[in-house]
Amino acid sequence: MKTRYVVSAEDVASHYIHVAIEVTGAPAGESELDLVMAVWTPGSYLVREFARLVRRVQAVGEDGRALSVTKVRKNRWRVLKGKETSFTFSYSVYAHDISVEGIDLSEEHLYFNGAPLFCYVDGHKDEPMELVVHLPSGWKAYSELPEIGKNPPRYRAANFDELVDYPFDAGTPTELSIRPAGVPHRVLLCGQQGNFSPHKVEEDLRKIVEATYRLFGELPMPRYTFFFHLNDRWDGGLEHLAGTSITLPSTVFAPKKEYEGFLEVSCHEYFHLFNVKRIRSRVLGPFDYEQENYTRMLWAMEGLTDYYTYLLLRRSGLYAPRKYLEKVAEQVKRYRDVPGRNQQSLEEASFDSWIDLYRPHEETRNISISYYLKGNLVSLCMDLEIRGQSGNQRSLDDVMRHLWKEFGKRSVGIPEGDWQKEAERATGVDLSSFFDRYVRGRDEIDFSLFLRRAGLLLEAKDEEATEGEDAPEAPGYLGVEFKREGDRPRLSFVLDGGPGRRAGLTPGDEILAFDQYRVTYDSVGDMLKKFPPGEKVKLTIFRRGLLRTVDVTLGKAPPSKWTLKADPSAPAEARKIAEDWLGAKWEEIGPKAGAEKDPGKEKGREKGKDSEKNAAEGNSSE
Repeated sequence: MKTRYVVSAEDVASHYIHVAIEVTGAPAGESELDLVMAVWTPGSYLVREFARLVRRVQAVGEDGRALSVTKVRKNRWRVLKGKETSFTFSYSVYAHDISVEGIDLSEEHLYFNGAPLFCYVDGHKDEPMELVVHLPSGWKAYSELPEIGKNPPRYRAANFDELVDYPFDAGTPTELSIRPAGVPHRVLLCGQQGNFSPHKVEEDLRKIVEATYRLFGELPMPRYTFFFHLNDRWDGGLEHLAGTSITLPSTVFAPKKEYEGFLEVSCHEYFHLFNVKRIRSRVLGPFDYEQENYTRMLWAMEGLTDYYTYLLLRRSGLYAPRKYLEKVAEQVKRYRDVPGRNQQSLEEASFDSWIDLYRPHEETRNISISYYLKGNLVSLCMDLEIRGQSGNQRSLDDVMRHLWKEFGKRSVGIPEGDWQKEAERATGVDLSSFFDRYVRGRDEIDFSLFLRRAGLLLEAKDEEATEGEDAPEAPGYLGVEFKREGDRPRLSFVLDGGPGRRAGLTPGDEILAFDQYRVTYDSVGDMLKKFPPGEKVKLTIFRRGLLRTVDVTLGKAPPSKWTLKADPSAPAEARKIAEDWLGAKWEEIGPKAGAEKDPGKEKGREKGKDSEKNAAEGNSSE
């Protein structure tokens, strides 16, 4: 059977894309066939119900006669074709979502990730397919699918998995190009004009690709495209077989702190070219598009990728050693500020992704941990554990090269539960206790134990005094977060084990006064500074419309900052581990290293940054 998809996107103002699926050679003996739409997209582990955007469904036979179409499930339509061997199934999809999991048709471009746009004929998704796209005049089409025609652009896909794993964009983007390791890479900056320097973008992406190439010794595809969709917000990135789609603010390229977000999301998604798209759990392909695909290895797919994101930015020279250590210390603080880190193992967090990570609620941080964040830090500790146990003869790099050779390059998925076994095969290091404690178990991570292997000291620091002034007095601490509602502070999160939780405060409470003194969202932080840790305070609150008072004994806030620095007394073997790990001389890492001179001239990462989310929602912590 042959399936040909014809996409029409000329009606830009309506945001509707029309899709006609032309089926030829259908089995004459099957009087009915089901057309199925995915409920999720690979790389984003949440059931998103794409069929909710579908309208005007119909089917016609080869002679143009209308065929009966019945919706039999939320994402399935049954075509009563009788003895017809050829028919066309068509529908329209509303496309006004510039997220990396979505589809978008605007005056600037047409973008689609195939999962939310295309149906497949049940039982035939592994057969060859063709794609034709009709575009507004003057628009140019971009895809890494094999092109078989122009005017209109036509492409070939080996199967449905391939059809949906090659993002498509059309319009008039800024097109850049690099050729690291002899492999052509397109860089498309689509949408609103950005504050980027074309040469700098090309050079920095080239360094990221070259650092990845040095790790694996090869690149797995003949061509690659970075799709950058510039708009007014972050949405992170999504990996594909020969490209990535990344949605980010058009102003992200300056200043330097913002530009770091561009580098990090680009490096993260590029590393997925190996890890996830090729080195993957056996569960993650071929895919079941109609239901959740459960794996306990997402920490190794995403958290480990996050670990290499920062490490490769260091090895590429885009981050200086001091910058890298600052990033690690920031991640340690974020991790230690989440009570759920000891309530959920990495394997549990991976398995529960479908109901947890993408659906946070008011208690999420008290009962769960992100497999991105914890997976990143556990990967770092595992790398140092391997280096330490092997006398610096083996590392996590060896594990990744082994997984690439034995699984990724051969297009074979890693069996569930075998990641540890393969890591031990690659390194000769027994990791059973490490996995029992930090991957399958919920033990607190002793970061200092692992970091000392590389001659590094981890320290917690409170707020420091300005030069010439006394150290600031510690303010009282509630262990809550506020959300702004007009000028009123309303609790959005109450920390498990914190003073507020012990006193009975709960999300949704509106704080009116401290010891009868009125507070607003803007003044609540200053009010806490008037009460030292240990002070008893009477809070006046509204809870579900009723006035109440709550007595709270204020606590002391956790460290405001963690620092990671070289130990001047580190032994030679630890210094050597640090040098090999970070790709820098000890003098660049050590205590006499100069101030940060980050070559990345000018935050944000993946899929949902807490700081930006809190800022957007008006959240603050106290």
